[in-house]
Amino acid sequence: MDTTRPAVPPDRLPGLPSRRGLLSLAAAAGAVTALGGLPAFTASAAPRRPTESPELPTGPQNQLWWQAPAGEHSMIEQGLPVGNGRLGALASNDPGRELLLITDATLWTGGLNGKLDADGQFPYARENFGSFTLLGRLTVDIPDHDMSAVNDYRRGLDLAQGLVTTSYVRSGVTYRRSVFASRPDDAIVLHFTQSGGGRYTGTVTLEGTHGETTTGDRAGRYASFGAVFPNGLRYGAAVTAHATGGSVTVDGSRIDFSGCKELTVVVSGGTNYAPDASRHYRDLSVRPERLARTKVLEAAGHPASTLLRTHVADYRDLFGQMDISLGASSSEQRAQNTWERVKARARDGEPDPELEAAYLQFGRYLMISGSRGSLPLNLQGLWLDGNDPDWMGDYHTDINIQMNYWMADRAGLSQCFDALTDYCLAQLPSWTELTHTLFNDPRNRYRNSSGRIAGWTVGISTNVHGGMGWWWHPAGNAWLCNTLWEHYEFTCSSSYLAKIYPLLKGACEFWEARLVTTRVTDPDTGAEAEVLIADSDWSPEHGPLDAKGITYAQELVWALFANYRTASEVLKRDTAHADEMASLQKRLYLPRVSPRTGWLEEWMSPDNLGETTHRHLSPLVGLFPGDRIRPDGSTPAALLDGATALLTARGTQSFGWANAWRSLCWARLKNADKAYEVFVNNLRPSTGGSNGTAPNLFDIYEVEKGRGIFQIDANFGTPAAAMEMLLYSRPGHVELLPALPDAWSTSGSVTGMGARGGFVVDLRWRDGRPTEARIRSVGGRTTTVSYGGTSRKVTMEPGESTVLREFDR
Repeated sequence: MDTTRPAVPPDRLPGLPSRRGLLSLAAAAGAVTALGGLPAFTASAAPRRPTESPELPTGPQNQLWWQAPAGEHSMIEQGLPVGNGRLGALASNDPGRELLLITDATLWTGGLNGKLDADGQFPYARENFGSFTLLGRLTVDIPDHDMSAVNDYRRGLDLAQGLVTTSYVRSGVTYRRSVFASRPDDAIVLHFTQSGGGRYTGTVTLEGTHGETTTGDRAGRYASFGAVFPNGLRYGAAVTAHATGGSVTVDGSRIDFSGCKELTVVVSGGTNYAPDASRHYRDLSVRPERLARTKVLEAAGHPASTLLRTHVADYRDLFGQMDISLGASSSEQRAQNTWERVKARARDGEPDPELEAAYLQFGRYLMISGSRGSLPLNLQGLWLDGNDPDWMGDYHTDINIQMNYWMADRAGLSQCFDALTDYCLAQLPSWTELTHTLFNDPRNRYRNSSGRIAGWTVGISTNVHGGMGWWWHPAGNAWLCNTLWEHYEFTCSSSYLAKIYPLLKGACEFWEARLVTTRVTDPDTGAEAEVLIADSDWSPEHGPLDAKGITYAQELVWALFANYRTASEVLKRDTAHADEMASLQKRLYLPRVSPRTGWLEEWMSPDNLGETTHRHLSPLVGLFPGDRIRPDGSTPAALLDGATALLTARGTQSFGWANAWRSLCWARLKNADKAYEVFVNNLRPSTGGSNGTAPNLFDIYEVEKGRGIFQIDANFGTPAAAMEMLLYSRPGHVELLPALPDAWSTSGSVTGMGARGGFVVDLRWRDGRPTEARIRSVGGRTTTVSYGGTSRKVTMEPGESTVLREFDR
């Protein structure tokens, strides 16, 4: 291989825009985003109030329950999450001391972080990059209701209604409470009831977590706090309470209640964050504390039953778009609480189809609760137990934020994907400016050797202020764009495609400036050819720190160019530029199989330059989430075998998100046994901080021996793997049950599965074979539906559907 050189002559590359040009870009993109993207914490219109209860019977796959509350110091493993997409909380469900740890997705310290360290990389610490943090702590203290004084304790999470419930008996009285986060009312509601003549007496306290002072208003019957971070972000929260019977009064900073038959507590809060780079991500007109008071008082003006109906109707609009049965569990399994079931599943090795379906539905619950009308899900989702989350609870762009959204379209939650799209659009002006001003810093080992810069890219970590952290991640722009593109494949929305087009084009421009040429020798013929490769980079997070032509980048850029060409054709824009990208794509070097290891090469080397069982599957992005490598006869057998061999070498024992990725890859290879094996590995109980599932089903990541942390990506990636076992799709092709495991094969059904190409699929199966499939168009017109050796072409208009049966013919 000879010395590399720039792929494109400098006179054909876009130049560095002026400062004025970058500010214009920021203003234009910010204006578009502010109008059509993420709404801030603002006043809202009165919500639709259902006149009848939307609550429906809930199947066993939608019910989780426990026989003990969460401890105050184990909330991340035991607390039950609620959220309305922006405002979230973990609830302890302790009878005598209900604790809610409250978050707002936009409550971030830090800032742009626009100065590089001596190595040309970004600082990465709480004081400069910033961190996701807690908004507040709400406690409802009820003396003499501690666990030692009650019987028949039970708490549950109703996934179908979006509702956390608690019940217990004390002195012959049955006490019940419910907790939910309402998106229409933009508040969290706690409702306490009883039957048998009991009364509630106690105290409600709202506290900040950054040294704020809470003040009460006796006349207004609320307590609130507000403050401002050094970065200029204002925030605040408020709580109010009302009761049936008894009394509710404000005493200093707390709310006291006495002798109440029923009690309703309403809490809300937020920040003045704005998804607009031209305003430095702040809306100076918003006064969060005042707005929070307004929201809780408006909500408290309605009975708790009305608030619940309003919440459930809104929540079920999304949750009801998909339902799933993977078969029936035994009566013995059903009789166990959720944590005992998780432990029994791992101990006995017996499939528990309803638990496995519930795990999938729990992922959907978290998606609805954590990704609507605000920022996208970060490493922590929307839930914290302190102000020091590992990696600052940021957005990792080398797998984690992408994995968070693999499930959404597949599992009937396309609307929840919007948060990721809007975030990328809101950050684009800052990402572009930082790329142009800092990426080619001579200290950056990943700079473009061409000396030219165009478009945009990101760091491995990003925050909400337009900033980046840790190291530069050149191929991160391609992976983000390919993730956004896949949402288009599910929806076929041309308006959405127009929305993300600037991101696609800017990423292509970056790579137009970055690719370099080199000569390679064909191992079969000995002929030499000139090819394009990525400049110096790191195969996340693995191997040499300075390698050219890494498989990860080659695969992502190959797909980026293909997607941009299609977008250009659909939108009829930039035809000449798309033709140039097609020319570059044809010249891209594509990875080979090592003659030494038999694996798909991770680097342009036959040697394994890293850890054999490394957590990342970076060189397999062309298998999943990509489609270039697939077992349908279109991929050369040697390449498919090399990818399979590499996946096998990586093993099946890793962190939750890494197992989820492995399961997805095995599903793509139609290996049901392996896909299911790694799927259930993530259902192993986490004990002592080990990798696995916590009592509340959060995925735990063992960062060091004996210390585990919550990281949410596996809670989405693992359900995505289950969906991929049931359905594979790409534009023009839908395959039913490509990797159905034996544990689910007896009988099952699923409604509302998204299929790329613009379709939704309802599917039933028995004895491992589909019995009926309904294909509905949401924008697609033609696709081929296959199972086994049979296939059928279906054609329909958007909104129409077709039912297929008799797949054995």
